[in-house]
Amino acid sequence: MTGLSAPRLDILELHDSLASPVSESMNFLNEVAHHYPDAISFAAGRPYEGFFDLDLIHRYLATYEEHLTDRLNGDQIAVRRTMLQYGRTKGIIHEIVAEHLRVDEGIVVDPESVVVTVGCQEALYLTLRALRRDDKDALLAVVPSYVGAHGAAQLADLPVLPVQDSPEGIDLADLVEVVRSAKAAGLRPRACYLVPDFANPSGASLGLETRRELLRLAEEHDFLVIEDNPYGLLGDGSGPPTMKALDEHHRVVYLGSFAKTGVPGARVGYVVADQPVSGRDGRAETLADQLARIKSMLTVNTSPIAQAVIGGKLLENGYSLKAANKREIQVYLDNLHHVQRGLAARFSDTPGVSWNTPVGGFFCLLTVPFAAGDDLLETSARRHRVLWTPVHHFYAETEPRRQLRLSFSHLSPEEIDEGLDRLAEFVRAQL
Repeated sequence: MTGLSAPRLDILELHDSLASPVSESMNFLNEVAHHYPDAISFAAGRPYEGFFDLDLIHRYLATYEEHLTDRLNGDQIAVRRTMLQYGRTKGIIHEIVAEHLRVDEGIVVDPESVVVTVGCQEALYLTLRALRRDDKDALLAVVPSYVGAHGAAQLADLPVLPVQDSPEGIDLADLVEVVRSAKAAGLRPRACYLVPDFANPSGASLGLETRRELLRLAEEHDFLVIEDNPYGLLGDGSGPPTMKALDEHHRVVYLGSFAKTGVPGARVGYVVADQPVSGRDGRAETLADQLARIKSMLTVNTSPIAQAVIGGKLLENGYSLKAANKREIQVYLDNLHHVQRGLAARFSDTPGVSWNTPVGGFFCLLTVPFAAGDDLLETSARRHRVLWTPVHHFYAETEPRRQLRLSFSHLSPEEIDEGLDRLAEFVRAQL
């Protein structure tokens, strides 16, 4: 046909999230890395690749198949169906995940309160989508915080009410003030999102008393705590219990990921949502049941083959990812200490330059005496061949801030040294 043209869509007529700074953040950072492949990257928060082994994937599948065969009394038709057919919406390794939580975290949950998801990002979106009833609902979030949390909230049409951070990981006095102000304005703060262990981007962790006080405030002011814990096992094991392990009144929705400790390419995460839900024909249900309903309309189920890989790894290691990741954890701790020593060697006498000192995880923050935005990141990549992450992305803003996030998880000691040399040249050039 002639005389016809394709419709031209206006970005302002599409979902609001597509015109927000958050939607540009990950694309921008990925494009910078792609355009400057010879740059050393302190930007990518990726797991260490030195121990990747494709042969292990086949072994994990075989281990899970053997486990399933035993569980199904040798019924090979049922085994093949479970691993290769469309699967149960809540997942097929929920019982294994529950046992892993008991072994590694001291968290005791009913396996039926576990929903296995397509990465932790789906777990976060499902939770926010379920909590958002109408325009009065809002999400509390410690800022700076994970970019994906801002993105998921926007997709769920859930406004984010920022809560200040602090050396303790969250400013509880500010949290109370934000909650009170929101309620006075007619809003319902449904939950507070945070990463209590080795947060992204700061690497900070909440102390035991801060965790307990936050749970008390959640009870007093009637909101949930969304505990996102992708990095909690990646320390020396001396930290406090997770908030879910301390949760006596079902206030915590717990988000977990096997991207950092399992197999990143499997894209398997989960959510523990054991909050009772009433009102559906008098049946006893939980928030997990509601999340499964949403998931059935979103991704239907999580790849059973991907789940089998993770299940096999857990089974082979006595359900413990601490045991499975001993080598990786040591790499992350060694890299963290290497970065800290390297920063001290290069910046101790540089006015206006400082850094924080996490005790685990993938990240630390470098404070500099100039606004470090996307334009300077491109300058850093082009002229000095080193990448980092501008912190304004973690505030869902475009205004540059005087901080850089440094990720060290995937680098070798030699790359860290060379990267810090280049970073020091960049900083001196700005001064």
